[in-house]
Amino acid sequence: MTEGQASISAEIIARYAADAAGEVEGVRALPGRKSVKVEDVEGSVRIEVHVVADWGASLPDIGATVQGRVREYLASMTDVRPLVVDVVVDDVGPAA
Repeated sequence: MTEGQASISAEIIARYAADAAGEVEGVRALPGRKSVKVEDVEGSVRIEVHVVADWGASLPDIGATVQGRVREYLASMTDVRPLVVDVVVDDVGPAA
């Protein structure tokens, strides 16, 4: 009996990455529907996440936390381990 192969679409991976990034303290929002880009480069997954940060939040801390959270979430939900998770802060939300 031959075993099959399962694959997960880039759209699902992007949706999971967006969910994970949105859970991070200091992330105000993800701008638009295409705030996460997923690329398959020579068998390795690369992810780019765009966020809007809270005013006064540490942007390096947010970036590092989003990277870690996305990696953990994807590993547990999809068994995908991205080679790269880039975080782009597109804007900073107004002071509360």
